[in-house]
Amino acid sequence: MKAIGYTLAGNADVLREFSIEKPVPGPRDLLISVKAVSVNPVDYKIRASVTPEPGEMKVLGYDGAGIVEAVGADVTLFKPGDEVYYCGLHTRQGSNAEYQLVDERITGKKPSTLSFAEAAALPLTSLTAWELLFDRLRLPCGLKSQPGTLLVINGAGGVGSILIQLARRLTGLTIIATASRTASTAWVRDMGAHHVINHHEPLAQQIRSLGIDEVQYVAGLRGTLRQIEEIAEIIAPQGHLSLIDDGAFDIGPLKPKSVAVTWEMVFTRPLYATKDMIVQHQILDEVASLVDAGVLKTTLTTHMGKLSAETLRKAHQHVASSSMIGKVALDGI
Repeated sequence: MKAIGYTLAGNADVLREFSIEKPVPGPRDLLISVKAVSVNPVDYKIRASVTPEPGEMKVLGYDGAGIVEAVGADVTLFKPGDEVYYCGLHTRQGSNAEYQLVDERITGKKPSTLSFAEAAALPLTSLTAWELLFDRLRLPCGLKSQPGTLLVINGAGGVGSILIQLARRLTGLTIIATASRTASTAWVRDMGAHHVINHHEPLAQQIRSLGIDEVQYVAGLRGTLRQIEEIAEIIAPQGHLSLIDDGAFDIGPLKPKSVAVTWEMVFTRPLYATKDMIVQHQILDEVASLVDAGVLKTTLTTHMGKLSAETLRKAHQHVASSSMIGKVALDGI
């Protein structure tokens, strides 16, 4: 089968087309004919820094949507012919290929109202946003009377775009998102943010100018580490910061207020095969239901055509740029 991958870490030019063996499903695996993929920051970060073992080729791609072609012996949730969408595991070969193996427990039924490309834009970011809100921040899902304010740092990216929608529709929180350009400001408002402030200017001052003295929850999606002092100033005593940013930082400024700090990593459940791993299947099914009911919408903003080495290189470069809004997707090979 055809696949796009690389053998040596580097810039986007290392991506090229290969011919590799079609995989065979294990007991809980689905063999999926990939119809569309999306590109996330994790794709270009791994491509730039992780070289495969000598003689091996790495296929990237975590978001995907397609049709189940075959199933493993122990699969109970899906059958051949089912349309699915999913976020694969980063330790396995990815979606930038004709076929991919994905565990059924991290796969969901594709939203019926979306195209494959529109659906492929959702899995990784939806899972990340859902887990951050309802598992890490421990917000009660569906409780519209929930008081308080949520600050979303960098709301226009892929995770922010769906997180704002989820928070607006499934909680009662007041949502403040950060954005710095006219287009990104308009986008986060369209996603459901009540207020938008500029992350290049002092956060606390801007939030107080809205008549809000403090925020109870902070979702740090990008650039959070540069904002710790500002977060420490505006977050409420016993508040909660949850982040997906890479890198170490000093949480000392948060100690006087006994702020809880948690990390969210979408791969944790499948990587460690946790007992609740199937929760990701359930989340994706719930997101699909909310999309089909018109409660949520796809965050796809850029369609870059059919997957090839050339278009994938362009997609990586686009996602790595500072101007990215929403998600980028490509049709399958």
